[in-house]
Amino acid sequence: MRDYPKILVPPPGPRARAIVERDAAWTSSCYIKEYPLVVARGEGVMVEDVDGNRFLDFMAGIAVASTGYGHPKVVAAVKDAADRFLHICGSDFYYEGMALLCERLARIAPGTSKKRVFLTNSGTEATEAAIKLVRYATRRTAIIAFRGAFHGRTTGAVTLTSSKARQHAGFGPLLPDVYHVQYGYRYRCPWCADEPACNRGCLRVLEDDLFARQLDPHDVAAIFVEPIQGEGGYIVPPPGWLRDLRALCDRYGILLVADEVQSGVGRTGKMWACDHEGVEPDILLTAKGLGSGMPIGAMIAKESVSTWESGSHGSTFGGNPVCCAAALATLDLVEGGLMANAAAMGERLKAGMCRLAEKHACIGDVRGAGLMVGVEFVKDRGTREPAPDIVHELVQRAFERGLLLLGAGKSALRLAPPLVVGAGDVDIALEMIDAGLGEIA
Repeated sequence: MRDYPKILVPPPGPRARAIVERDAAWTSSCYIKEYPLVVARGEGVMVEDVDGNRFLDFMAGIAVASTGYGHPKVVAAVKDAADRFLHICGSDFYYEGMALLCERLARIAPGTSKKRVFLTNSGTEATEAAIKLVRYATRRTAIIAFRGAFHGRTTGAVTLTSSKARQHAGFGPLLPDVYHVQYGYRYRCPWCADEPACNRGCLRVLEDDLFARQLDPHDVAAIFVEPIQGEGGYIVPPPGWLRDLRALCDRYGILLVADEVQSGVGRTGKMWACDHEGVEPDILLTAKGLGSGMPIGAMIAKESVSTWESGSHGSTFGGNPVCCAAALATLDLVEGGLMANAAAMGERLKAGMCRLAEKHACIGDVRGAGLMVGVEFVKDRGTREPAPDIVHELVQRAFERGLLLLGAGKSALRLAPPLVVGAGDVDIALEMIDAGLGEIA
């Protein structure tokens, strides 16, 4: 029997409040804290707080808990690895798990080119590794990223990030020679105002404006792109846009770096979001769902690009043996059925949200692939004026009633449950969102 969602005490309850107060007294002021969820344990798609409240999780720790909470195969792999040894530096020594994971990632990466893998602790570290490698491999310095992008928060990664101004505020000067251009968008391109769904318009700004007026394309080392933007609002570019970007990079000898930190490892119903377009990037970045919650990421690069010498880069903890074991177990589960489940449940979720869009005029768009679904909220469908207040209120109301949600971008709701989510879970989440919107209206 499903015993969630179930609210026993209005959250945050007394135990949760005590922990929130302690946290507020001692942790860094930079933490965001979306709402006062104080987790005690989890199982599958259920999260239980310290007061016994049980929540249906539709954000998966920001798309990290790919196999759900406490999956027995992942837990067994972690325990087995921990029993053997907790650490030996993979930059300096060898162990089987690291070799197995690097081979596995290289073989399942998009395209047919041979790949080489550098393991990290996070997506941000994978981005930093890629920044260094593209400049080393090309002997060029300029890097292009997209407005709305999120590539991390360390100095190099946050320079590429263009999600919120506060992520840059007070930290300059940041990395030089980085440029941002318009991301592909399915509605109205500023370069092709008469075309409601433009494939090439947002890329014309590169050649007709940036390359023509400001930046020689032969000085560009790489273009970093999220095949589906994450923090920017779960934005899905038009069909063919990513292929056009690949072709543009090929024309000028520019490396294409696909940031699949949030969209990869089966979340979109395929192993990588690039696979939907048949695009092989020169470098692919992954993290988040790769270890089912254990801290691990990877930079997967074509062998032809991996030209740096021994000692050019390294990591003390990157590719930790326990994390490698979790990642291998995760990939087994994703390829063994969870990727297919993400595709099926994603279609159910999108179809349900489209039905809610017919009922609630504040829903301006439903988009996504697999279990990476974005819902845009607007004040008026005619003008498409963003409605961030609706997203905030819906997320808070859902938390109070036992559904965990998160916003993204300016006025979007992201729906990214664990890949183990079932049809009943999807239907309950839709009912709760429907009820919350009805109350807000």
